[in-house]
Amino acid sequence: MHLRGTGDPTLRFEPDAAWRVTTTPDGPATVRIAVVAGEVRIAAWGPGADWAGRRVPAWLGAEDDPAALDCRDHPLVARLHRTTPWLRLGRTGRTWDSLVPAVLEQKVTTTEAHRVWRALLRLAGEPAPGPAPEGMRVPPSPRRLLEVTDWEWHRCGLDGARRRALRAVASVAARMEPPEALDSADLQRRLKTVPGIGVWTAAEVVQRVFGCPDTVSYGDYHLKNQVGFALTGAARTDDDAMMALLEPWRGQRHRVVRLLLVNGRARAPRFGPRNAPTDHRRI
Repeated sequence: MHLRGTGDPTLRFEPDAAWRVTTTPDGPATVRIAVVAGEVRIAAWGPGADWAGRRVPAWLGAEDDPAALDCRDHPLVARLHRTTPWLRLGRTGRTWDSLVPAVLEQKVTTTEAHRVWRALLRLAGEPAPGPAPEGMRVPPSPRRLLEVTDWEWHRCGLDGARRRALRAVASVAARMEPPEALDSADLQRRLKTVPGIGVWTAAEVVQRVFGCPDTVSYGDYHLKNQVGFALTGAARTDDDAMMALLEPWRGQRHRVVRLLLVNGRARAPRFGPRNAPTDHRRI
């Protein structure tokens, strides 16, 4: 959910620990999470260390309630739910860190979006505080993002539509953070008032910020086919049909999608050539 491709500058997994860099209301923070003798050990550095450290349990899904999913009437979903007891929907409590990469992922291949994310953090992100692994960076603040010039955006490979959406959200970023945004529905409503932010982007954000168990990424290029294939065996499904299939689990629809994805049940067959990423640096 939170890892934006290989080499994501904000998240690093090592054999003995996971490292995460985040913005906070108090400034940037680096957090190291390790499991020692069955206990979670947390260390944090930077101005936002206290804020981030106190929220690690929520990041790991301590506030999630998987038992809320009633799937007794569907054998496949019931089996996946029973055999995946570790799945938790964590909540970061931080809109900005999820919103920027979500905008970058609009209407492009995942590979291209992750490349631009890395380029943006190298350009405008500060080095992670503390003894973070080399190359880790803090997501640029809204103010810093607004300072990025058109030429610098072009060098990162970002097209005009996503550039305008990023500038629009940066100008109202403070109003999108909890507790200003009260809950998942309120944050989605606020986000969709910003030019360039639609249903898909808002869903991708609240899934991470609030650990929302119900909001599905309507409009995703692949997801409708993945869910349709997992639940019916059909190679192709549209968004409305996907939502109809998920309706029996209203309130827990995103959790069902996650169960299908993490268990490899949603691998719909592909037809035709793969989409080639557009490198906007060459345009």
